[in-house]
Amino acid sequence: MTTTTTAIAVRGLRKAYGSTHAVAGVDLDIDAGEVFALLGPNGAGKTTTVEILEGFRRRDGGEVDVLGIDPGRPTAEWRSRIGIVLQSTGGNDELTVDELIHHFAGYYPNSRNPDDVIVAVGLDDKRRTRSRHLSGGQRRRLDVALGILGRPDLLFLDEPTTGFDPEARREFWALIDDLADGGTTIILTTHYLDEAEHLADRVGVIANGRIVAVDTPSHLGGRANAQATVRWVEDGHARSTATTEPTGTVQQLAGRFGGEVPGLQVVRPTLEDVYLTLIGENGAEES
Repeated sequence: MTTTTTAIAVRGLRKAYGSTHAVAGVDLDIDAGEVFALLGPNGAGKTTTVEILEGFRRRDGGEVDVLGIDPGRPTAEWRSRIGIVLQSTGGNDELTVDELIHHFAGYYPNSRNPDDVIVAVGLDDKRRTRSRHLSGGQRRRLDVALGILGRPDLLFLDEPTTGFDPEARREFWALIDDLADGGTTIILTTHYLDEAEHLADRVGVIANGRIVAVDTPSHLGGRANAQATVRWVEDGHARSTATTEPTGTVQQLAGRFGGEVPGLQVVRPTLEDVYLTLIGENGAEES
């Protein structure tokens, strides 16, 4: 089902737990080399869908093709092409960064050079540090190092920057940008909408087990054509108007005020605004 330009193809994917339909007919295509963010509230079916794609959970129905293979019948060669960075990791706390990376490199038939990977994720000065002494951001970089060791064609990132401070998040984004520039297909799940907007070529929103929208961050849910709100202060009162032509409105105001417009703001719908509207329209609630 996949082609040379398609990394993942899903048709009619279903999964139920008793009477609860966690995934209720998902259709999805993800291009090779694309960064795709899957967004949705807790309980929407996001985790179940991703786990099926990773080959960790069996589906009840539908067709799934990941890198040309049905993940329900994975091969060792296929698994070597998949990288997974889970939301939380543990263990191996007494091993150093250098020891961990070199150890896990031996699990892959054609791994990256461990020393190059350590440098690539920005841990060169932490080689001799035991993993339990790493900061949260450094530990996440180690997780990514382990995820990319096998030269994966497809990398899954589950809530990769949860708990990061702003500086660590920006550094991590730069690392993911570098991986994407190198041609790695990346599937990202995140609750941070600014993260999805920065990293993703396209985003998909899942609610109640179904994909309700897929588009670029700037066009999702008609965002690019949505009305903007122009706000200003006049005669001591806050004023505002909704318009599809904010530039014209600002020009009119500037002419009226003879220059600068007091308290001028032009506000367009954010990705978060559109996302919350989409899940609200489909009977889901963010939690």
